[in-house]
Amino acid sequence: MKLTREGMKDQKAWEKAGIRLPGYDVEEVSRKAKEAPVWLHFGIGNIFRIFIGGIADGLLEEGALDRGITCAETFDYDVVDKIYKPFDNLSLSVLLHGDGRREYKVLGSLAEAVKAQSADPAQWSRLKEIFSSPSLQMVSFTITEKGYALQRSDGTWFPFVEADIKNGPDQAAGAMAVLTAMLYERYRAGGYPLALVSMDNCSQNGAKLRESVLTMTEEWKKAGFVDEGFVSYVSDEKTVAFPWTMIDKITPRPSEKIAGDLEALGVEDMQPVITGKKTYIAPFVNAEKPQYLVIEDSFPNGRPALEKGFGVYMADRETVNLSERMKVTVCLNPVHSATGPLGVVLGYELFAHMLNTDPDMMKMARMVAYDEGLPVVPDPGILSPQKFVDELFNDRFPNEYLGDTNLRLAVDVSQMVGIRFGETIKAYVSKYGDASRLTAIPLGIAGWLRYMLAVDDAGNSYELAPDPMNEELRQQLKDIVVGRPETFTDQLKPILSNERIFFIDLYKAGLGGKIEDMFREMIAGPGAVKAAVHKYTEGRAL
Repeated sequence: MKLTREGMKDQKAWEKAGIRLPGYDVEEVSRKAKEAPVWLHFGIGNIFRIFIGGIADGLLEEGALDRGITCAETFDYDVVDKIYKPFDNLSLSVLLHGDGRREYKVLGSLAEAVKAQSADPAQWSRLKEIFSSPSLQMVSFTITEKGYALQRSDGTWFPFVEADIKNGPDQAAGAMAVLTAMLYERYRAGGYPLALVSMDNCSQNGAKLRESVLTMTEEWKKAGFVDEGFVSYVSDEKTVAFPWTMIDKITPRPSEKIAGDLEALGVEDMQPVITGKKTYIAPFVNAEKPQYLVIEDSFPNGRPALEKGFGVYMADRETVNLSERMKVTVCLNPVHSATGPLGVVLGYELFAHMLNTDPDMMKMARMVAYDEGLPVVPDPGILSPQKFVDELFNDRFPNEYLGDTNLRLAVDVSQMVGIRFGETIKAYVSKYGDASRLTAIPLGIAGWLRYMLAVDDAGNSYELAPDPMNEELRQQLKDIVVGRPETFTDQLKPILSNERIFFIDLYKAGLGGKIEDMFREMIAGPGAVKAAVHKYTEGRAL
């Protein structure tokens, strides 16, 4: 069986393998999307395909949507060439239950894959056509937090952003420049309204996206590339809206075991691919079944019936903000960022296995969420924080079938600590005057910095997960030697006091010295990290 439109014609073989096929005409929903696109998405990797693509697939099955999603990639063009084109834009969804059950479904909701690449005239022209179409209602994004970043931690432009500002819309390369260039096309085509919907895991993601677009617009206005009318167009949220969202679905890298199992069922060519840009991707996507997507209902050109999608809630901005704060700053992501890097140092490959077998790491995880986060998180109303955390610890975190790795959880942590820890720290400062009563969160920060030394608790070296600040942080920490605490002096001060990283000076918050002490304990020698975690979690009941 081949995962292609031709390969799906042998329906009995797929049925025998226990794999559901689309119940709609894949060619027809693709044709309609190409002729009159309604929904475009930037960042077409794993979570997009199984979550957003899965929502669209469900709407197509119900008849609530009549065309697929147009897919655009701004970063890793190998994804289009190696995963979309060879498989006719089809994707195979693999939902993993905690009892070992799997649900297989072929998704036919991805209509077209375009490289958002100004250096490719044909692809660039096609993207302009899509953005010039009056039918286009929404553009959504899963490009990660760093996709919106224009500046380094010191406030200077990233080199590629500086080049985008200098070169203008016709030679745009970075995601925000590409988007702004396409909005300029839409403005010139008729100034049609549009909703730009960030679905990335960061607080007030819509505001972040808007700030980056407006910054690029202003810089191009100064350089004479765009006019004042365009500035007014993108600045008016009644015309170009930036709805806020909260998204949640644990989506690990594709599993080689699942690839082998699918091939044993008769599905050809399922092996994962690692692209030149270190994207881990496969023709299938494996993930947990639970999912939440809360979207601010602000769509000036109309929208698909998103509220009919599985796990989707339409709400006002304040409800979205509270839901996102509940998940990103308290319940889920802080647990990942506090314990994932530490798990790498302690030698645990899988996150769930670590929590299931190491009582101290489970205690630390529960302290982050239950003891330190829940007391300061507002209730969004549509989702209960207590029930959300309970579901995480009772059902989702222990699911070893997900195969989620601690190394994946260590990706881009520098871009996330301000949101995932900073908001709770600020809440404690506001409530108590400082955050000194926190223990697990500063332990997680110390653990992340200990992870940055790239030496595990047994003294073995490892390769760091990708992070845009790896080089900068490694340079800052280069003189610290594990096993020689005297080499640690004041190297953490520029990091812990940097408000661009944590959104607060951790020394002023009463945590800087505490984190330094924890870090010092962690570099004492072999086994020091395990001992430190035990020390700070001792007495906490499971």
